[in-house]
Amino acid sequence: MLAPLAHVVHRRRGLIIGIWILLTAFGLFATMQVSSRWFQRFSIPGYSAYETNQKTLRIFGTGEMAPSVAVFHYAKGDITKLRGIQNAVEQAAKFNPGSRISSYFTTGSGAYVSRDRHTTFAEIYPRGNEGFSEKTHIKEMRATLQKLAPAGVEAHLTGRNALQEAASGGGNGPSVLTEAMIGGAGALVILLFVFGTLPAIAIPIAVAIASILNTFTLVWVLTYVMDVSVIVQFLIALVGLGVAIDYALLMIFRFREELAAGEDVETALTETMTHAGRSVIVSGSTVAVGLLSMIILPMPFIRSIGIGGMLIPAVSVVAAITLLPALLSLLGHRINRLRVMPKRVVAVTNAEAGWWGRWARLVMRRPIAVGAVGAAIVGTLLVFGFQLNPSEAQAKDLPGNGDAMVGRDVLAASGISAGVLKPFVVLVEGGNPDAVAARLRTVGGVSGAVAPPQWRKGSASLVEAFPAGDGASTAVRGTISRVKAALPPNASLGGIAAEDRDFVHAVYRNFPYVLLFVVLLTYVLLARAFRSLVLPLKAVILNLVSLGAAYGIIVFIFQWGHGAHAIWGVNATQSIIPWIPLMIFAFLFGLSMDYEVFMLTRMREAYDETGNTREAVALGLARTGKLVTSAALVLMFAFFVLSSSPGVDIKQFGIGLAAGIIFDATVIRALLVPAIMRLMGRWNWWLPHWAARPLRTRPSVPVTESA
Repeated sequence: MLAPLAHVVHRRRGLIIGIWILLTAFGLFATMQVSSRWFQRFSIPGYSAYETNQKTLRIFGTGEMAPSVAVFHYAKGDITKLRGIQNAVEQAAKFNPGSRISSYFTTGSGAYVSRDRHTTFAEIYPRGNEGFSEKTHIKEMRATLQKLAPAGVEAHLTGRNALQEAASGGGNGPSVLTEAMIGGAGALVILLFVFGTLPAIAIPIAVAIASILNTFTLVWVLTYVMDVSVIVQFLIALVGLGVAIDYALLMIFRFREELAAGEDVETALTETMTHAGRSVIVSGSTVAVGLLSMIILPMPFIRSIGIGGMLIPAVSVVAAITLLPALLSLLGHRINRLRVMPKRVVAVTNAEAGWWGRWARLVMRRPIAVGAVGAAIVGTLLVFGFQLNPSEAQAKDLPGNGDAMVGRDVLAASGISAGVLKPFVVLVEGGNPDAVAARLRTVGGVSGAVAPPQWRKGSASLVEAFPAGDGASTAVRGTISRVKAALPPNASLGGIAAEDRDFVHAVYRNFPYVLLFVVLLTYVLLARAFRSLVLPLKAVILNLVSLGAAYGIIVFIFQWGHGAHAIWGVNATQSIIPWIPLMIFAFLFGLSMDYEVFMLTRMREAYDETGNTREAVALGLARTGKLVTSAALVLMFAFFVLSSSPGVDIKQFGIGLAAGIIFDATVIRALLVPAIMRLMGRWNWWLPHWAARPLRTRPSVPVTESA
């Protein structure tokens, strides 16, 4: 199929390039149009805390958004005796009309006052839905509090949103899309050293731009069919850049190799499409499977990420087997002109005689030693990875400066629990809220509970309870369970802390099904592609190992804090933000499988020619080593740029991807893959008749090889 397509592309290259130019120009228009159609809501249908918060929102108009916490400190005496504090709170709340307020001055409860009575706080719950870019007027509220606070009183505004804003530099850092563009610029520099000629450098970038913009066109259409999460735009930019450059590198490497072997342009293009093009299709399928697996998770916005994200590799594959070969056909031998690096960089040399050839021969001679080194490194990181704690960072661990951090510290210094930043909110329907509050005050881990008289509407009322620890701490998980057990049948637990735990449960209770879906589909795809039952098993196991090692890296750096503060100014968080492992999985599984497919394609091709595993593995590693490491370096730089973002979440995400990619390309692909294949010998290629039949491919029964 691909050989005839190569001939068509060669003869109609001008038409194909013209069509892509028009589609890409329209993609630029679609990118601007889709910017106003992103879905920015977060939902976990069917989970109790989320459903309680939604019901509270419908009844009271508030309940979905985290409260802002106004903190007042009076060093000279009892702060509850001062007038004007409640007025300051009410005036600040007017910036979010319809806000729900609780404080000592509205309830008379000592739960809002420190033991020494020098400090008090008020909760201000904004009205409306929470989106990924929702504004709650933090700066304006803070200015009003400080302006209207009584003389001698320190006033601060803190809370989850205020702290996260401070931790991310006030939201003044570059956007993820901007950072992806910076990463693309860095990729150009790396490509200079990989190819050394302007045409060979420009083609991967051109293909990436075309793939990204045309994906936006399809997603724009998709937004008229279903809600598509705003996160998809980041996936398109980053995964689109990654896979498009990966596929372009693979095709260009093979095309230049065929030209160096003396083939004419059309023959070189046909060989490139037949072998490298097939690898691109298989790789694209595995990336799509990884992203599509998100539909298994019971959250609409994550399912939209899976469906929308699947379009990225689909478009990239189409571009790689139509636009890319058309450009290669147009350039022909001119792909090696306009040299900007020394000739030794540009020249296509015998891979077996180079560094990678020497390394491949070493691995073939010492597979046990090389494999042991790789296994030791992987084993260490896997131990770290199993310690991963998916949870929001506690308030005390958030980096940054400013008034929100000062307010947090004032609360801590006065002995007020960080739990007031994420209170429990209990919805009571048809009962006595004061009785519910009294019952909650007896629950272990609850430092106070109040039923504000203003929080009643018809037969519904709300009770506010403060956990004795940070809402993101491990201890509060048990508190949530005890609170739920203590509630009467007519009451249900809501609040941000409880909903955060629901999110973790929704993702990680279903994550094994996601893994099973990905592993089975990937196994079948690779079994058919490489005509083997053993190679795809090795591939999926090593990919999962690589993923676990990437988790181990972010645990070591961010959860435990080794180097995080010295390099990024981030304290040990004792946790990893819950969506980070999920998104690293969605990105990394497919991208790292690309490298496996690139290597195995050349190894299978060499084995079919020689019938010798040792020669095939050595040849495949020698010919793909530079390709895989070059692609990994490009992506590592693009993802590493993300760590310059002021947000802790993006730092964790960027470092997890960057470290995971380069680790996979070196330890996994350069050490473990060739060593294991050398040890497995002829069984690498085993595909009996009974297995080949349902896969609709030829069987592969390898013969005994000489040592």
